[in-house]
Amino acid sequence: MMVKLLDTLQLPIVSRRSTFGMDEVLIAVEDWIKTFQVLHANGYSLLTDLCGAHFPESDAQYHVIAHVHNLQINHRIRLKTVARDNSNPQVPSLTGLYSGANWMERETFDFYGIQFIGHPNLTRILNSDDMTAYPMRKDFPLEDDTRDDKKDEAFGR
Repeated sequence: MMVKLLDTLQLPIVSRRSTFGMDEVLIAVEDWIKTFQVLHANGYSLLTDLCGAHFPESDAQYHVIAHVHNLQINHRIRLKTVARDNSNPQVPSLTGLYSGANWMERETFDFYGIQFIGHPNLTRILNSDDMTAYPMRKDFPLEDDTRDDKKDEAFGR
């Protein structure tokens, strides 16, 4: 189903494959909004998930992954894009098409630091406002050296 459907829509796809029974496409970040506009106009009106991923060993470290669902034909597509600048990762916001993207993008920003350009209120949602780090990045320290309630001898160290 993937090849026929995606070829019919003529999306600007960088690469595509099918994993675990779901169609997956990689989209260039500059085509992110255009791709979702085409999908939305063709019945993919439900954004079921949007999240980030951090791959520090890669040249392109920050990825955004979204899942859309066409309820009429019961078909889902996983879309991925890669932020260009590792020091300031940015991806266009989907809030203009999917109102549910608002909280998902805020959560992704909160945990990965990915900026969503055009988002109406890109602020932290779960972590404290004074936090300067992003806890889901692979370079986030697992141990907090500032805590005095965690004594090494209590953990056999």
